[in-house]
Amino acid sequence: MPDIPEFPGVVEALRKKYPEDESSRLVLEGAGADLLDSRMRAVFQVAPGVGGFVTPESLATVQVPVEIRWGGADTVNPYEVDTRPYLEHIPTANGRSAGPHVRHDDFFAPDPADPTVRVRVGREAATFFLQHLG
Repeated sequence: MPDIPEFPGVVEALRKKYPEDESSRLVLEGAGADLLDSRMRAVFQVAPGVGGFVTPESLATVQVPVEIRWGGADTVNPYEVDTRPYLEHIPTANGRSAGPHVRHDDFFAPDPADPTVRVRVGREAATFFLQHLG
């Protein structure tokens, strides 16, 4: 598994917290669980990850409004691998690129290449939640 910029050493941390046999057991026990949470009424994803690990069948069960933003130059969570599955398989999902030159770290880095991205996407998220949550 490649390093995750937001959590370097995640694999080592998981191995330390869960011995190999217990970790495997926990993953297998939860693999088919129903994770529906009625408190979740809307989702705004920014530079989503793990899209390649989620099944189309599980994504098809999402019923809440989902809005997605991604960076066109994101090499950490590339559109084709990590964002497209959400857009194609969640029936309530909509989204758009935050810009062709927007990188993954433009959403969170202290000195982003494009400092306007965070503000713009933040406003879009606030508007989305006001619309769907009141």
